[in-house]
Amino acid sequence: MKRRAFIKKNGTLTLLAPFSSLPIASFEPSNNKIEINKPEWLKQMISNNDLSLHNILLRFVGDKSAITYGAVLDGNEMATAHSITSFLKTGICALVSPESEFYNDEKLREKLALSCHFFLGLQNEDGTIDLVSTNFHSTPDTGFIVKWLAPVWRLLAHSEVSQKQLILNPLKKFLIHAGEALKIGGIHTPNHRWVVSSALAELYKIKPDEAYRLRAEEWLSEQIDLDEDGQFEEKSSYIYSSLSDRVLISIARGFNKPELLDYVAKNLKMNLYYLHPNGEIVTEASGRQDNSRIGTLENYYYPFRYMALKTGDGQFATACKLIEETCFRKTTGFLYYFLEDPSLWEELPASKALPVNYAKEFRNSNLIRVRRGDYDASILSGSTVFFTFHKKELALQGMRFASAFFGKGQFSADSYKVENGKYILFRELTGPYYQPFPKENIPGDGVWSKMPRSQRNQSEVQKLYSTVTIQEVAEGFSIDIAITGTDNVPVALELIFRPGGSFSGTVPHEGMKETVFLKDGMGKYLGNGASIMFGPGLYQHKWVNIRGALPKMDAPTAFLTGTTPFHHSIKIS
Repeated sequence: MKRRAFIKKNGTLTLLAPFSSLPIASFEPSNNKIEINKPEWLKQMISNNDLSLHNILLRFVGDKSAITYGAVLDGNEMATAHSITSFLKTGICALVSPESEFYNDEKLREKLALSCHFFLGLQNEDGTIDLVSTNFHSTPDTGFIVKWLAPVWRLLAHSEVSQKQLILNPLKKFLIHAGEALKIGGIHTPNHRWVVSSALAELYKIKPDEAYRLRAEEWLSEQIDLDEDGQFEEKSSYIYSSLSDRVLISIARGFNKPELLDYVAKNLKMNLYYLHPNGEIVTEASGRQDNSRIGTLENYYYPFRYMALKTGDGQFATACKLIEETCFRKTTGFLYYFLEDPSLWEELPASKALPVNYAKEFRNSNLIRVRRGDYDASILSGSTVFFTFHKKELALQGMRFASAFFGKGQFSADSYKVENGKYILFRELTGPYYQPFPKENIPGDGVWSKMPRSQRNQSEVQKLYSTVTIQEVAEGFSIDIAITGTDNVPVALELIFRPGGSFSGTVPHEGMKETVFLKDGMGKYLGNGASIMFGPGLYQHKWVNIRGALPKMDAPTAFLTGTTPFHHSIKIS
C-alpha cells in the first residue's frame, strides 16, 4: 500500500484518550558513563554489526574522480541520503565499540568523514532530505534519519575516538539544519507524527531548543492512535506498530512523558496473541505494505527489552528470549539503542509463559486469533485471505475463493459474527442490468459517460450470498462454504501454502506450475517432517483463473472447483 494513500481497510477507528496508566517506574535518563561489562548478547550484536559494515563498505565510493566520491551507493547504484545514513549509523556504532574490529579505526573514520560531507550536499535548503523512491523535500523521512543519526552522534561525542570532530561537526550541522524543517514540516501517515516527534526529542538531547518540544506537543495533542485492542491505526504489525513503540519510548524519554509508555505496553501485550508457533507475527490484518508478509519479531526487541526492565513483566522478558532464539541477527540495526543505554544490559526479569491456548477477537482489526499449542489460525473479515493455518514447520498461508459473478466475485467478507463457537463470515453481491436512459434526460450527443448507470433503472438483478462458517474440530478446523442465489456460477477455492513442501493425494494442473487439484478424498502438504491435511476434495471444472478474481499467488496452491449452488465443507488439520 502506497505511503501517499494510506487506506483504512477495516472499519472505523477512533483516536483514544489515554487509558489508565500501567504500573511503570518513573522516567530516569540513562547515564552512558556507567562502566559495566557488556553482556554476551550485546557483544554478538556488535559482531553482527561488523559483518553488516563489511557489506556496506563494498559500496563506498573511494574513486576521487567520481562525482559520488565519499558516498555509499544503494542497490540501484544511487548515492542517497538513506544509503549514506545506513553507513553512518553502522559505521559509528563500530567506531565507538571497543569490541568491534573497527574500533577507533583510522580508515573507517576517514570514510565516515567523507560521507558526512557528501551527505550535507544531499540536504535541501529547507533542511529536508529526499526519499528518492517517492517523497521529495520530505519532513517525515528527514525525521526517520534524524532519529537514527542523533543517537549515534551522541555516542561518538561521548567516545574516546580520536579526531572525532571530523565527523561530529558536519553531522551536527546536518542535524541542526534538519531540526528547522522538523519544527514546521508536515506529514503523510499516522506514524509520521510520532517519528517527527521522536526526532525532535532526540535533537532536544543535543540542543535543548524549546521549539522542538513545542512542535512535538502539537502532534501529541492529536492523541495516540491506539485502539481498544491495543493496535495502532495502520495495523502494521510487522513494520509500523513496532516503529510506533520505539519512537513513543524515545518521546517519553526525551521529553519526560512516561505516560506514553502505557501505549507501548498495551501494544506489546496485544502482540503476544499475534504469534505463530515458529515465532513469526501475524501480518494479514495490516493496512500497509507488510500485509501478508512473512515477519518475525526483531523490530520489537528494543521495546520488549526496555519495557521488561521498566515494568518487570515476565512475558516481555520471554518475548526477548524468543527473539534471541529465532531472529537475533535481524536486530543488528538497533544496536545504537543498546550502546547508548547501559540500563538495557541488565538481566531480564524472570520469564513468564506466553499465551499458547486461546481464542481471541480483535474486532477493530476484523481479526480472530485461535492458538492451540503447536498450531494456530487467523480468521479475517474484510480481507480476500479469510483463513490461515500455521504449524511450526509448515503454513497454509491463505484460503481464498472467487466466483465468476459479474467480474466481482472475489470473496472478502462484509461482516462477521461469533456465535456458539462458530466464526461466521458474510458477503452479499448484486449484479443488475440497466434500462434505457430516461428520455427527458438524454443529452443528445451520444456520449455514454453523460448517461450514468446511477440514473438508469435496474432490472434482472442477480444476487449472490456467500457464507463461510469456521469452527474448531479435533487438531484443526472445519470450514463450511455456502454460496447461493444465482445458479450455475463457476467457483474456485484456493488453498495457498508456503513454498518448500510437496503435495500428496492431489492431481497436477497441466498448464500451471506449483498448482494442483484436490479432486476427491484428503490431500496433504508435506515438508520439514510435518504435514497439513486438507479435504475432502471437489472437482467440477478446471477453470481456476476466474474472471474478476485475484491472480494466483506465486506459491504452491491446491484448487477445489464447483458451481452454484455451492456447499462444501473442508477440514484443515
